[in-house]
Amino acid sequence: MPPDYSGQNLRGRSFKGQNLSRANFCRADLRGANFTNAILKDADFAGAKAGLRRRWTIALLIVSWLLSGLSGYLSTYTGAFVIYIFDTTNPKNMIVGVVPIFVVVVFFFVTIRKGLTAGLGAFAVAFAVAFTGAFVLGSFVTNFATGTVFAVAGAVTVAFAITIAVAGAVTVAFAFAGAVAGSVAVAFALAITASWFFTFGSHSITTTDEAFVERTITLAIAFVFTLLNAYIGLRSLAVDQKNALICSLALAFAATGGTSFRNADLTNADFTSATLKNTDFRNANLTRTRFYEAKKLDFARVGNSILAKRDFLNLLVTGNGRGKFYAGANLKGANLIGADLKEANLKDADISEATFQGACLEWANLTLTQAVGTDFTSAHMTGACVEAWNIESTTKLDNVDCRFVYLLENYKPGTDDRERRPSSGEFQPGEFTKLFEEVLNTVDLIFRNGIDWKAFVNAFQTVQNQNEDAELALQSIENKGDGVAVVKVGVPLDADKEKIHSDFTQNYLLALQAVEQRYKGVLQAKDEEILFHRQQSAKIPEMIISLANQPINVQVNNKLENKNMTNSNDASRKIEIGSVGRDFNASRQALNLGEISGTVTNTINELPFAEPEKPGIKELLTQLQAAIEAEKDLPEEDKAEALEQVKTLAEAGKNPQEGEKQKEAKTAMNILKGTIAGLPTAATLVDACSKLLPLISKFLGLS
Repeated sequence: MPPDYSGQNLRGRSFKGQNLSRANFCRADLRGANFTNAILKDADFAGAKAGLRRRWTIALLIVSWLLSGLSGYLSTYTGAFVIYIFDTTNPKNMIVGVVPIFVVVVFFFVTIRKGLTAGLGAFAVAFAVAFTGAFVLGSFVTNFATGTVFAVAGAVTVAFAITIAVAGAVTVAFAFAGAVAGSVAVAFALAITASWFFTFGSHSITTTDEAFVERTITLAIAFVFTLLNAYIGLRSLAVDQKNALICSLALAFAATGGTSFRNADLTNADFTSATLKNTDFRNANLTRTRFYEAKKLDFARVGNSILAKRDFLNLLVTGNGRGKFYAGANLKGANLIGADLKEANLKDADISEATFQGACLEWANLTLTQAVGTDFTSAHMTGACVEAWNIESTTKLDNVDCRFVYLLENYKPGTDDRERRPSSGEFQPGEFTKLFEEVLNTVDLIFRNGIDWKAFVNAFQTVQNQNEDAELALQSIENKGDGVAVVKVGVPLDADKEKIHSDFTQNYLLALQAVEQRYKGVLQAKDEEILFHRQQSAKIPEMIISLANQPINVQVNNKLENKNMTNSNDASRKIEIGSVGRDFNASRQALNLGEISGTVTNTINELPFAEPEKPGIKELLTQLQAAIEAEKDLPEEDKAEALEQVKTLAEAGKNPQEGEKQKEAKTAMNILKGTIAGLPTAATLVDACSKLLPLISKFLGLS
């Protein structure tokens, strides 16, 4: 039985490396607890409180305040150097004042607009420019050493950089770690106090007015710097991507000593309504981990997980993604149970292993989404676009509520057709699931230049023989236009679809090459035959002339009967001309079709008769043969192929229980279905097959 820690005080407890699958931590106090490397599959943390223990919070606040005071102190140094710019009587002092003010302005301008990382880069450039300027100006100043200028400028800029980095990070750290109210304000006050103390603390306020003004200016500059530092830090509170460096430093600082789930397996764990401030989720397995209405999750240390992007974090916490743009997003393993994603754009998104149980996906764009292992149980999907989405047998579509879907994201050119399914009306309960479950059990064979049916049949039979354990069935043939056709082949649920597809592709290409070679051989023979006839035809006039010049052999047979000689004379003239060349049969196909028809008839006649009022397999095959021969829209070659399949069915009817015959019969049925697929729906043969094939299949035990 899984352990039950619900409502308990577990502050500072170590569960490191333990297997706590399905454990109950509801409303438990987990501040400072250590779950590093623990297995917490299906664990329940609903309403739990994670984060820092009180003593760690106090320690971090003290350190932060000390750093704030240091920041204020360094700011006064920056201000002290800046006031030299007002000393117009001494050129060397003006140079010392210009260098820091130039660096300060460039740094803050770039940092506010582009972020701290860009600001540090600008600082380096500004430092180089300021140093070069100081060197050049210093060379014109009497008794002024350039080295001194450089030293002063360098000291100022380095002190300034330290001030910015420390102050910004400290401000953010307070916002994340400060359990004490107003900690940011306290840090700011300490920085200002430190600035004032180091400006006036060691001097009497009754000094000269000039000195007092200088110190006031120094304090004002330090105050401005502190404000700018606070602004940069506060901007990173909202996880401003421009100040991600400060944010990451602050999170690392604030999560020290907090609740740790580092490297833990939190698959299917539930943190609904839990408080997760100062919690470490780095490298944790968050597959289908539920964070609905979790509090202060944006103050947790999440590493490179799905929680790293603020948009995804908000979606997981609020469940509200209506109309939002998530195209190309990596939402793998996201827990979006009951989420509102109506009209959301999830095109090309990876939602593998995610769960959308009961979610609203109506009119959502799921084009090209990767949905392997995704759970859509009881989801609402009316109007969704599922063009080329990638689903497999691991995708759950149980009880999906859907009236219709679209198979195309955009309209076909020149039409308003987006391949609605169903084409008219609405899905009945369970039909959507059945439709796409059939897709899961099929292999799609795409032909871009039409289908050579002889090559197809050869390849189909070869693949069936190569995969004897997988029963293949031709399900449908779809004409996509522009010579593109899609043949759907039904396969068992556990079949290796990739292997079957690869086997068929290779065998079809080999069969196609063989057919093409055979066609080329036939054409070559025809060409030779035509050439021979032309040569012989050219000789016919010469032969006629030659024969005309020869005497005519007349054979006269006189028989004397009791008749008058004149009435009894019987004369005949016989001219013998040898046959020219070989026989050329222009209607060979017709003759062959007749021979095939006769063979089929003979094979059918070998079957036993049925009861007078109940047609049997013999009568059904006879009707099918007649329908094929009478179909005007079926080419002669296809008729011959179809009749061959009727013959196969007749032979199977002699012994329908034999396994090999049943396989041949199934293949014959599939070929017949493929043959009529290209006929108009109003064709007589289509109607006949729709009635006869199911009955024949039943008689042969194929259904």
